[in-house]
Amino acid sequence: MKALLAALALATSPLAFAEGAAAQPMGMTGQLIFLGGFLLIFYFLLWRPQSKRQKEHKALVGGLSKGDEVVTAGGMLGKITKVTDDFIVIEVASGVELPVQKVAVTAALPKGTIKEIKA
Repeated sequence: MKALLAALALATSPLAFAEGAAAQPMGMTGQLIFLGGFLLIFYFLLWRPQSKRQKEHKALVGGLSKGDEVVTAGGMLGKITKVTDDFIVIEVASGVELPVQKVAVTAALPKGTIKEIKA
C-alpha cells in the first residue's frame, strides 16, 4: 500500500513542483485518476478488511453448537450448554450458567482449553 502511495506521489509531484512552472489546475483526467486512486486505497484499507471480518464472525456465530468452548466480548470463557436462535447458555463454572447473545461470542477455542487454563 505504501508503494502505491509513493508511486502516486512520484507521478504527480514533478509536474506540480517544477521550478519556474506556473501552478496549473488539475485537468479532468488527473482528477479522475486521483479519485480512482483514493477509492482504491479506501477499498483496500477499510471496506475489504471489514467485510472479511464480518463474514468470519457470521460463520463463527452460525457454527456454534453444544459443547464448544468460547470467549465472549466481555472476556468470559465458558462451555456452551444450550443453543437457541439468538442466545446461547454458557457454563462458566461448575453449576454456573449464563445466557449470552450469540453475537457477543468473539472466538471459539479448541476443545480442552478450559481444562488447561484451570489447571
